[in-house]
Amino acid sequence: MVLYSLGSNGSGQLGIGSKDDCSVATRCQVVSWLFDHSGVPVKVVAGGNHTLVLYSTGQVYMAGFPVALAEYDITHSHIDRMQFQVAELTHPDHFSVRIKLCSATWEVSTLVTTDDHIFTFGCGFKGELGRGTRLIMLESLCPPLDRAFIPEGTSVIDLASGLQHTIIVLSNGDVYGWGNGRKGQLGEPAAIVSEPRKIDAVNFKVKRAVCGREFTYLVGDQDQGQHVVLGSDRFCVRSQAPESISGWQDIGASWGSIFVLHQSGNVISWGRNDHGQLAPGELPHIAQIAVGSEHVLALTADRKVLAWGWGEHGNCGPDVDKDGDVKSPWSVIKITDDEGGQSIIGVGAGCATSWLWTDSAQLSSQTSSDR
Repeated sequence: MVLYSLGSNGSGQLGIGSKDDCSVATRCQVVSWLFDHSGVPVKVVAGGNHTLVLYSTGQVYMAGFPVALAEYDITHSHIDRMQFQVAELTHPDHFSVRIKLCSATWEVSTLVTTDDHIFTFGCGFKGELGRGTRLIMLESLCPPLDRAFIPEGTSVIDLASGLQHTIIVLSNGDVYGWGNGRKGQLGEPAAIVSEPRKIDAVNFKVKRAVCGREFTYLVGDQDQGQHVVLGSDRFCVRSQAPESISGWQDIGASWGSIFVLHQSGNVISWGRNDHGQLAPGELPHIAQIAVGSEHVLALTADRKVLAWGWGEHGNCGPDVDKDGDVKSPWSVIKITDDEGGQSIIGVGAGCATSWLWTDSAQLSSQTSSDR
């Protein structure tokens, strides 16, 4: 597996060994002595200046954000943050911790372990840490959030974050959130919510959640197609929503738009479109989507990566106009160093950052040498 990235990189969040923006898919650098070759990415999330990559092994790889996880042991914490370091999380009682979900606000990261402990770290002035009103900065994985709100016998099945708020979905269909809820994105009353609070304004069992800048998008059963948008109606994200999205396969949200990938391979979208963010017409059959702050990546059935929207930082490739918008309905992101016919198997997107990974077993130029 080889991980590639492009886009905004002012804090080294692309993990390519520099802090320069990049408009060409470039191999990420991973600290070699902790890299588990058996895993593949399952999710990429990115805040304003940091990136988390969750692998199928339950490990999280971090770049661009100086985190010192004091309560838990991260080996080799001195590593340059311009390359991905493997967060080797070990509980104080010396048993391994596996992560199943991760998300990122602008400056806060959230991790959910396989045994449903929820950890937050970073800096948040509007409740983003979910740890009460007095704590706004946390550079270590201190004790997890109080699990009292999670009923016995239920588990966390989804996690999502927007610019300043976070949502979790439980296996019983309940939804909780914390952070900036002043626009109603965390339900009523609309306010800053500094600890996990249940969202009651949903009349169906929720399966998935995604977050925009000031809204939350919740969906139910794939066959029934129930969905609801909570929060601001800026760019008509609530008022233009279709009645049903039955047959949905995946969902995504930019800061001002919503995207639904149907099982048919068709993508529908609504909301902000001043930089061409909404899905172009006549797209080919789409297998995967990844939605960033103001751009989208789509993996086609024949393994091509299409990008559209705002690509000011190179996140949609080099073919953009003077405003940073993709010139054609979409651009095609290619791997320029492909020597062995690699097949692209996944895509991710963040705050003006883009990610793709291949099924190649070649790792020699991706990992850094031991120090």
